[in-house]
Amino acid sequence: MAVDELDTRILRLLLEQPRTSVREYARVLGVARGTLQARLDRLERDGVITGTGPSLSPAALGHPVLAFVHIEVTQGHLDEVGNALATVPEIVEAFSIAGGGDLLARVVARDNAHLEDVIQAVISVPGVVRTRTEVALRERVPHRLLPLVESLGRTATG
Repeated sequence: MAVDELDTRILRLLLEQPRTSVREYARVLGVARGTLQARLDRLERDGVITGTGPSLSPAALGHPVLAFVHIEVTQGHLDEVGNALATVPEIVEAFSIAGGGDLLARVVARDNAHLEDVIQAVISVPGVVRTRTEVALRERVPHRLLPLVESLGRTATG
């Protein structure tokens, strides 16, 4: 989906000021509230905007350990393993991948012993062959989309 310059400005505001009202966004952008709402609706319908909830910190929720677990799965069991992993609360994301392993899971834990318990739960899932875990030491680049949005905006206007 192509985004134009107004879409880029809208997305930038949503990322920079997520708790602002639609009315205020329209005022800041200098567009009618109806125009802004129509754009927001289209961006949601097209899957560009995927949520509006708060961003939560697992560390502040008592889970400061972050690890990435590579999971090798028995051939033909990817869906079943993925469904089983979705029942483990400490797995906050999981992706099918190409390369080393079949799945990559982002896992949070209270401490290293808890991380080991989570990994043991993953290993016990039928269809899991083996895992390899990498523990994150420090976040160097936080999850962000504003630079991408800004680069798309430059493409749309250039």
